Amino acid sequence: MAQLPMMRRIARYHIWLGWLVGVPLLMWTISGLVMVARPIEVVRGEHLRLPVSQQALPSETNISVTLPTGKDRPVKSVTTVMSGGIPITSFTYMDGAVERYGPDGNLIHRVTGKDAKRIVAQQIVGGDRVESTVRFDAEDVPIGFRRPISVWQVALEGGTHVYVAQQTGQIAAVRTRWWRIFDFMWGLHIMDLETRGDTSHPILILFTALAALGTTLGCILMFRRRKPKAGPANAG
Repeated sequence: MAQLPMMRRIARYHIWLGWLVGVPLLMWTISGLVMVARPIEVVRGEHLRLPVSQQALPSETNISVTLPTGKDRPVKSVTTVMSGGIPITSFTYMDGAVERYGPDGNLIHRVTGKDAKRIVAQQIVGGDRVESTVRFDAEDVPIGFRRPISVWQVALEGGTHVYVAQQTGQIAAVRTRWWRIFDFMWGLHIMDLETRGDTSHPILILFTALAALGTTLGCILMFRRRKPKAGPANAG
């Protein structure tokens, strides 16, 4: 007999927790459904990237680039790759900055808006249908990019945004319309629409804990015994 009041109390707690976490649970379910509705490769716009053939450095390559000196610009790494048919040497500094040099040792200037459009036209499906080109500094990139590097945003017809790194000329990201929907749903999923990157904040932890508690109580209630309702067969 002592078990019945306890189960009733658990059922009451379960109902109140259901009202409290019902909205977050629905939000997590809907946002999760939207995020898995399409393959992640499509979300990231990988299907829009045209294949780029890899080129090996010619055996007779003679690069006359020397390591820049200066205590204020320590070098982190040096790489040489083929780009556009010529070897390009990139110096990456400890502060994240990158400088590129041609085979003649001359500094290659940063990518311009015209260069960015040409790169997108060569490497992205439909990249020749440009609607606008905007440059963003590393400290002021759009929330859809969220990487601290200077980029050109090349907006294409159909809503796709292609980001070209201003220092390296490489395509840093492709953001389709579906990706932006995915990103918004991700912000809802982690309850962080401002930065969409904080997956361990007090509000999320609190509601997740309450949802786990409500689920646990629901599992306990599955073992509750119910009295059969009185019917015509039990009346006599």
